[in-house]
Amino acid sequence: MSALPHGWKREEVVRQSGLSAGKTDVYYYSPDGKKIRSKPQLARLLGDAFDLSAFDFRTGRIIYSAVRKSKRQKGSPFDFARGMRLDTSLVLPIRQTASIFKQPVTVIRNRPESKTKTDLKHGVQEQPRQLFWEKRLQGLRACDSNEEEIECMELPRNMNGVGPELATESVLQSISAALHLNAVPVTGQSSSRTAIQKNPGVNIDASQPHIQQMLVSDEDIQRQEQRVLEARRRLQDALKDEGVSC
Repeated sequence: MSALPHGWKREEVVRQSGLSAGKTDVYYYSPDGKKIRSKPQLARLLGDAFDLSAFDFRTGRIIYSAVRKSKRQKGSPFDFARGMRLDTSLVLPIRQTASIFKQPVTVIRNRPESKTKTDLKHGVQEQPRQLFWEKRLQGLRACDSNEEEIECMELPRNMNGVGPELATESVLQSISAALHLNAVPVTGQSSSRTAIQKNPGVNIDASQPHIQQMLVSDEDIQRQEQRVLEARRRLQDALKDEGVSC
């Protein structure tokens, strides 16, 4: 072929079936056997070595009426988008859309009585809670009026603490904080001990104390009520012995 460098071959294939039966597809084969299906692909392969601005891909000939004097300087990159009206352009399209990001807005009040409305799309947002804040209190003990340390309480046998390297006193502090500050029922952690140990930042519930979820039955409540009544009775007897009226 005279229009392309030596060794290139051109092939015409007639479609035999389908709605486009009878139409012809044109393919080119490079000297090393690579199949070319479009003019942009051919331009990418040849690069600056060959000017395809007046090359007709379907006929394989140079259209001399379309030849124009090149204004491109020697050594400058070739514009593959030129002379490719019959094929898709190599220039990527730019999407012309408005920005999806929030833009600064200036509020102008024309009247003194005008008011600016606040749109809370997501409702009231709660501040994030710090995980394992109880560790900051480890090693600190409360003292009585005689400056003697008050012994730490012990957890019940059916109450197991969860969390990385949490001491018993830290677990008790988390329980106390949950009972005094939470507006939701205190039930403990719903995730398993293994999941919390593996990834505590994801699996732990910051609104619950660092204990495994436990079920309190009616019998447990009744036993605790009896203990409270017994403690009140002993306190009342002690006050009577001291001569203090209740």
